Amino acid sequence: MPAFTVLCGWCYKKGIKTLIQLKEGELLRNHTTFRIGGAAKYYALPKNAEEIMEAIDFAIVKGLPYYILGKGSNVLFPDKGYPGVIIEVGKAMEKMEKTGEEEIRAQAGVSLSALSTFAAKEGLSGLEFASGIPGTLGGAITMNAGAYGGEIKDCLTKARVMDEDGNIRWLTTEELQLGYRSSLIQKKSYIVLEGVFRLNPGKTEEIQEKMKELNARRRDKQPLEYPSAGSTFKRPEGYFAGKLIEDAGLRGYRVGDAQVSEKHCGFVINRGEATCEEVLQCIRDVQEKVQEQFGVLLEPEIRIID
Repeated sequence: MPAFTVLCGWCYKKGIKTLIQLKEGELLRNHTTFRIGGAAKYYALPKNAEEIMEAIDFAIVKGLPYYILGKGSNVLFPDKGYPGVIIEVGKAMEKMEKTGEEEIRAQAGVSLSALSTFAAKEGLSGLEFASGIPGTLGGAITMNAGAYGGEIKDCLTKARVMDEDGNIRWLTTEELQLGYRSSLIQKKSYIVLEGVFRLNPGKTEEIQEKMKELNARRRDKQPLEYPSAGSTFKRPEGYFAGKLIEDAGLRGYRVGDAQVSEKHCGFVINRGEATCEEVLQCIRDVQEKVQEQFGVLLEPEIRIID
């Protein structure tokens, strides 16, 4: 469907002249790493905070739900699609710059891969762990993304966020309440606009070598050859989700084209044409079997949108 522009009123009331472009019927499978999901009623790609709020205003005026999307790396959309407005804070908001000797400032749409590569070229260490994590900075701050012993909260100093009323302010790492795959942003439905990182000086070659090492480990242990949403389940306290699933005899367990990865049991993968319902049934079956055998209820890490 062709794109169209709207002016809904929020920015007009603020004395800001801006238009937000929206598309109709955009297939969400084209915007998620799971490669699953039907069409969104409307799809927006804002270039700044004002356009984000304009897209939200459009949804409110139309009486529709809205969802903030990054690169779609940790989300599962239904096959029937999404009945509201998808607002992608992604490729239109990818600016990043070095703002101090050991400081980098980046917009929410920057990919973690690009951010860690930029830091390495600037001779700054601390983001190596993030180099292979798919997704944007906005999603990473929201979920406090982490890998190989590192987390976003280890090097983030503050983030610029927007609340549901359109108010914009900076919050420190402490104020963001970053925990294991959790944050104040999730609890309050804030939207991340940008973040500032304090890193450590290092040698570019050594930083890049560390990134190559971690990415090689990721390729060796994770099923990157298949579409997925990353780790399907959160790590239960005192256990590892993948180990519990393997011990329950579910390695390779399959529902249609949704399958527990044979390479890493913590991942449910799309073997080709998996549907949302097949993935959900696979998740339910895994949860039931693991709880039955070990008394542990696995909690999904991926966001399931209905």
